[in-house]
Amino acid sequence: MSSTAHRDDAGHENAAQGPDPDRLWTVGEHLADVLAAVHPLEPIELQLLDAQGCVLVDDVTAAVSLPPFDNSSMDGYAVRVADVAGASEEFPAALEVVGDVAAGRRDPLTVGPGQAARIMTGAPLPPGAETVVPVEWTDGGLGEGPVTGMRARSLAPEGAEGEVLVYRPAEARAHVRAEGSDVRAGERVLEAGTVLGPPQIALLAAIGRGRARVRPRPRVVVLSTGSELVQPDEQLAHGQIFDSNSFSLTAAARDAGAIAYRVGAVADDAETLRSTIEDQLVRADLMVTTGGVSVGAYDVVKEALEHVADAEEPGSGVEFRKLAMQPGKPQGFGSIGPDHTPLLALPGNPVSSYVSFELFVRPAIRALMGLPDPQRPTVTATLAADEALTSPKGRRQFLRGWHADGSVRPVGGAGSHLVAALARANALIVVPEDTESVAPGAEVEVVLLG
Repeated sequence: MSSTAHRDDAGHENAAQGPDPDRLWTVGEHLADVLAAVHPLEPIELQLLDAQGCVLVDDVTAAVSLPPFDNSSMDGYAVRVADVAGASEEFPAALEVVGDVAAGRRDPLTVGPGQAARIMTGAPLPPGAETVVPVEWTDGGLGEGPVTGMRARSLAPEGAEGEVLVYRPAEARAHVRAEGSDVRAGERVLEAGTVLGPPQIALLAAIGRGRARVRPRPRVVVLSTGSELVQPDEQLAHGQIFDSNSFSLTAAARDAGAIAYRVGAVADDAETLRSTIEDQLVRADLMVTTGGVSVGAYDVVKEALEHVADAEEPGSGVEFRKLAMQPGKPQGFGSIGPDHTPLLALPGNPVSSYVSFELFVRPAIRALMGLPDPQRPTVTATLAADEALTSPKGRRQFLRGWHADGSVRPVGGAGSHLVAALARANALIVVPEDTESVAPGAEVEVVLLG
């Protein structure tokens, strides 16, 4: 996006006139521009653990069934149904134990009439066997009545040979996991667009896939500005505050699925800021700044980036706008550097920056990941409040709230500096531009943050 272009009321670019400083952009217009300029990252093939958190590019079909063979779900004895029919503690079935079937055994062990094979959980059901009797239904081959478990073979070798007494009958296929009962070979097991978490990684490994073709996690650099900012654990002087924005936005970027890098606060010097941003471009798919975007004499981000577009970088530049929203009215968006890296410049008040992140930056990150619906889910909830909510006319207001059981309650006030209230919220209550008051019990739109 060029800093010398803007959209007129019909939505068309008008490069000659330049941006209208008095225009109020809607939240939807600004988000649409952001998403139009952000494109999914190119797919790459990664090892499974490196692909965690990435978005799958292609459907995945299983080459093998799961389980790949009939196997036991219990430690016990593989037997024929007829041989244990009618078995009881008074009249147990006595069977010849022909050996062990452990998980991973390759040489087949056949179970014939009147025979049993001691079998372990996950071991293949041997030929001739029709069911599995749990070891607790037997004497474990020890001749001392029902047992509670199976002793290690090194401690009880007699359990794998000789005779076992079975005290209960078993139906056919009891305690047997059937081949393909989870997944059948040729079946589609994962769809393109799936975010690979631990269960999906486990499934890919289980079907023998050691790599996955994915869109990589976006690299996001978060940079805060302000000479008044001090790092946590340092000593505050008069007029200084701790830098919280860079921590909250870096954490939010990671929560959104990005690989996020936090840069320490940059002082209010335009040249220093430009140099710092240029240094960070090498590891950024997206740049996020916070602070310095309003109309003050020390709004360094606006000073540093408003005129960065030039003939050497056609199409680059950052445009600063006023949005019809509260909090978060001042916003900046564009691209910088030789690769036209997207940059979003957010306001500096803590709540303003976080709300702006949720509305604009998080969708941009999710779009880079290739997700089709990058925005937070929204629901309708009943407003639980002691008094009506007020909102300035012509502004879409986003209030912190706690959502549960179909209702939402405001948390804290409307001030854009109230970090403690933000920490207690799990939702944003949306008050539309044309609404100046919302009565308790009214239905409101809620953006879910959790």
